[in-house]
Amino acid sequence: MKTTIGISKIIFFFISLQNFSVRCAVPTDAVHYIEPGKVIVNDKADLQVFCHRAKSKYLINIWKTITMNLDINLDTYDLYDGKTPQEVFEKHENNQRFWKFNFFGTKKHKLLKINPFETTCIGVYIYEYHGLRYTISMTETRVDIAKVLMAVLGVILFWSARRLSHNPLFYYLCGISLGVTASLLVLIYFASKLFPRGKFMYLMVATGWSMTFYLGQILWENAQLILLQYREYVMWYILITSLISFLICYRFGPVTNKRTKQIIQWFLQGLGLLFIYSSSYFYEASFLNCTTLVLIYNFPISTVYKGKQYWQKMFPERRKLLTDNEYRKEGIKETKKALKDLQQYCSSPECNPWKTVLKLKDPIRFAKFIEGDSHLSDKEMKEHDLEITRIVEEYEYTDDDDY
Repeated sequence: MKTTIGISKIIFFFISLQNFSVRCAVPTDAVHYIEPGKVIVNDKADLQVFCHRAKSKYLINIWKTITMNLDINLDTYDLYDGKTPQEVFEKHENNQRFWKFNFFGTKKHKLLKINPFETTCIGVYIYEYHGLRYTISMTETRVDIAKVLMAVLGVILFWSARRLSHNPLFYYLCGISLGVTASLLVLIYFASKLFPRGKFMYLMVATGWSMTFYLGQILWENAQLILLQYREYVMWYILITSLISFLICYRFGPVTNKRTKQIIQWFLQGLGLLFIYSSSYFYEASFLNCTTLVLIYNFPISTVYKGKQYWQKMFPERRKLLTDNEYRKEGIKETKKALKDLQQYCSSPECNPWKTVLKLKDPIRFAKFIEGDSHLSDKEMKEHDLEITRIVEEYEYTDDDDY
């Protein structure tokens, strides 16, 4: 027992010593610091690390992004990311021990978006060096449109979650999408039954998630190539699985349980908050946006009305006297409105026409008014014009006397 413990201590000591040696053995000429607008041309072999120092956080830079551009004509290279050069070298050393599979590396992209508010290092390692040069440049985007659209999508999804959870069309679309995705898992399950149970299966079990992750990475990187080469088969597959998924959703019908709808609403709102939080590298500001949105969504509307009533009570609007011209305009406006309301009421089923006719002196004239004629006769209009003319003349005569 003591011998086993001693051996374990020795192994742990050597592993720690090796990691320490990796941390200390970082060559200074292999580390380069780069800023936006700067271009570095590299013609050296082995692992080269390019780092960007963190910038200060300001709210105006909430959607700021920095892109590192790698201009290289080879595919036989590995990328590693980390917060320090030591971390990049550790990943590279660990990767060399795993059958040359890039388990600890970064996905091969020639455009790498990095966090401008954190110190980030990218390592480039070329398998076969033949004097090839490659360049590293960096560009800064103050407002990333993709990040802004992601935030807007998150807000819309969060605010429309309740409506979407009650929408049958959204139910069918989600059901079809889930059916197409789940059918892929079923195909993978049946494909696994075709593998032999001998040494190959033991090898898969021994490698575990490492081999699974590696194979999945290969399939994902070649997904576009698969879609282009087998486009017709992919289209037929999606069409058939979509039809089957629609029939299953149609058979069971939309969700009717209130608690299930509530769960769907919470899930959509959580997804919307996740979009908002992921829309910026300034995570503190993103979290503040999420918190503000939740508070506004759950803020009681009655409090707003009560506050408005209290404000009107404490600071009432001052009454303003109308001028003669404003008084005449207001009278004409309200008269037209009242006459229109009277026509609508008399034409509605709520009005009893016989009782109304009994109270009228001229039912024929009233019937013409209901059908759209003027409420004034020609004689009344002439008398009105004469009265207006007389009032205007008296007003002008009074003004002349004042002078």
